[in-house]
Amino acid sequence: MLWTTGLGKFAGGLDPWSQLGCMENEMNRMLSRYAYPTSSEFPAFNVWGTNDQVIVTSEIPGIEPSSIDISVSGTTLTVRGLRDPEQAEKGVSYHRRERWYGKFSKTIELPFTIEAEKVEARFSKGILYITLPRSETEKPRKVKVKSA
Repeated sequence: MLWTTGLGKFAGGLDPWSQLGCMENEMNRMLSRYAYPTSSEFPAFNVWGTNDQVIVTSEIPGIEPSSIDISVSGTTLTVRGLRDPEQAEKGVSYHRRERWYGKFSKTIELPFTIEAEKVEARFSKGILYITLPRSETEKPRKVKVKSA
């Protein structure tokens, strides 16, 4: 690229310092999500399903299963929880503290109404698995055509 004479800018009117500032702001925004996730970003969910059920998985390490609250209402799934902060030993101070802690809550809409009484959840090695069966009244039914 060519510099325009005396202006300190790239040809075509782009200011490299402005572009670098924009890149820095974007990187800071992206990285701050991991240190301080918002309720809509944490925990991240994988959701897949069939005509009969939806499976939701989420990585939430460092959380006790007893501090996870799962609720289902109609087509809405909400997962809430708490990760306690790590306590430094007496006389030790943090040099850097990036692991997130505190309360979290995330709500998503599911593709169909759920049979709330039949929802199952398990927690293994920091991964939450939720199985959400489809309501019987909403399952597709085959209609037999009768001849006249």
